Amino acid sequence: MVDINNNNLPCTCQHQQLPVQLGQTIAGYPNEKYNLYNMSAQNALALLICLIVGSINLCFANSSPPSPIDVVIGVDGGTESIRACCFNAQSGQILGQSHAVPYVTSHPHPGWAEQSPTDWYDNMVAAVRRAVDSLPSSSSSTTSYNIRAICCDTTCCSVVALAHDHTPLRPCLLWMDARSATQAKQIMDVANEIASSLDTDILKAFPELRVNCNGEGPISAEWLLPKAMWIKQHEPDVYENAEIICEYQDYLNYRLTGKMVASGCNVAARWHHDGWDVLEKNHDSDDNDGNKGRPMKLYEALGMKDLAAKLPKKTLAMGDVIGTLTEQAAIDLNLPKETLVVQGGPDAFVGMIGLGTIRPGQLCLITGSSHLHCLITKQPTSAPGTWGAYRGAPLADTCFAEGGQSSTGSLVRWVRDVVSGPGDEKISYKVLDDEAAAIPPGSDGLVALETWQGSRTPHTDPLARGSFAGLTLAHSRAHMFRSILEAVCYGTRACFDALETAASQRSDMPNAHEVVIAGGATRSPLWLQLHADVTGRSFLINENTDGPLLGCAILASVGAGIHASVDDAVENMIRRERKIEPREDVRKVYDRLYKELYLKLRPGVKEVFHAISEVRGGDASEGRDNQPYIISPSLLAADW
Repeated sequence: MVDINNNNLPCTCQHQQLPVQLGQTIAGYPNEKYNLYNMSAQNALALLICLIVGSINLCFANSSPPSPIDVVIGVDGGTESIRACCFNAQSGQILGQSHAVPYVTSHPHPGWAEQSPTDWYDNMVAAVRRAVDSLPSSSSSTTSYNIRAICCDTTCCSVVALAHDHTPLRPCLLWMDARSATQAKQIMDVANEIASSLDTDILKAFPELRVNCNGEGPISAEWLLPKAMWIKQHEPDVYENAEIICEYQDYLNYRLTGKMVASGCNVAARWHHDGWDVLEKNHDSDDNDGNKGRPMKLYEALGMKDLAAKLPKKTLAMGDVIGTLTEQAAIDLNLPKETLVVQGGPDAFVGMIGLGTIRPGQLCLITGSSHLHCLITKQPTSAPGTWGAYRGAPLADTCFAEGGQSSTGSLVRWVRDVVSGPGDEKISYKVLDDEAAAIPPGSDGLVALETWQGSRTPHTDPLARGSFAGLTLAHSRAHMFRSILEAVCYGTRACFDALETAASQRSDMPNAHEVVIAGGATRSPLWLQLHADVTGRSFLINENTDGPLLGCAILASVGAGIHASVDDAVENMIRRERKIEPREDVRKVYDRLYKELYLKLRPGVKEVFHAISEVRGGDASEGRDNQPYIISPSLLAADW
């Protein structure tokens, strides 16, 4: 055995003359016996071991431990679960794995949907702990992490009533809860009646209704105001005892920081607030008007003036710091108490940030069971057929308008299930895509309307229904499937065109030739290409298409000072993966079909659809009341 501690051998740990080459006399040892050519094999081996050990020691002696990686945590409170994921605060790279914890949704009556607010917090704690525990580490690794900030997005219009101690008085009215449809209609009826009595335009009487299709309405039953009205009218004790009426977003941030603040994006897009005025109120030195930016005339007209005192007193823009973790939240999450909590907002609109849609003229399309279209605008322009534009949303210095299609991915799934027949075995989308790809543009004369669940925009009509027009015995399931894909794309083009038309009224808005897309439609190469061909726009796909979680990470990095602005964070944390261009020859075909067939079909069947709504498959006079079944034209149901 070789003794590397033999005093007759040189120790390079002490002399650090590296490297030693064959035949070289080692510095500090003039005796020739240390020349490697003259050394015995045993001594040579021992010397080499000593040299290697010395090299390692020298390496560690001359190097310092690597700096900790700055980490931000994104939290996405969705409809079915709450997710958490850690990100590199500089690059946006995912660290570890995202973790989701589901919660229970109850449906006490048809059209109702409720969740427990305490479940939101408890499940967030579990999700965050698991995400942090998944950060890459090993016993031999020198990597360390510095968790700087956390930011949450949540479902929008999930309304909570809190007692004086900020505990829930009842389960929340989830965003999809439509029990307040009567109150939503009441808002427009009262506003129109007062405007008529004053012999004035509704927008002059109540300018806050501009965001609802330029005052034409409707107001969605999902929004906060009609839900608060329902609570006051049907559960007066709950309303009276509620010190705070707020949303999922506000409750979660309160549990984290002990501070009750509203999200600027939420109040601008769903509370009928003027986002710019509300945020400006925070900075006024003489804040005599605590209700600046709020629709006080509308509240008073509806008998809801007392609602203003129940809303969060302060509003912060997305990306602003709310505070640090409370002692209890720090214990629950197992995070440092100094961890910053940064304001987020509605899941879909935080998703806009995560897709990089933050500048005027940028357009994004979020696809899932439904389609959601969002356009950043220079001014808060509005028009029939669009919702918004909202001042101070998604970011404090921006405006955006939105459009939506009720049934898109859900419609594709419905067609797949129908043509598959009974049983659990369903035809794969890949098979249907391949069959449809062999059919020429226009589906050999078969045209569909995608409004199976009503029409959101640009023609808001909850009584609209879907249809196939032009069916013949020569058409196959491939024709039906392709015509549905085409119909959704036609509807998307109609929404894009309406948004651009509205935005161009008061400013030199650039046309949105590119669309950032995310969601289920990106998994079908055929459908993705059809979106480009039918709309005539290029479609961009990001490397990370999980917009809500990445959007939270971007906002958290800005709040923590890692990046100077959201623009800087977007530049550093978002990477484009590929671009889908329209095929010019196919685009021309679809342009003709869109103008000559699709745009004529929709108004041509409107009266028939409205008549059908009164019949519902049988004699309207038998066994039912005369109230048609109304599907709420929600703009919030896009899922990722």
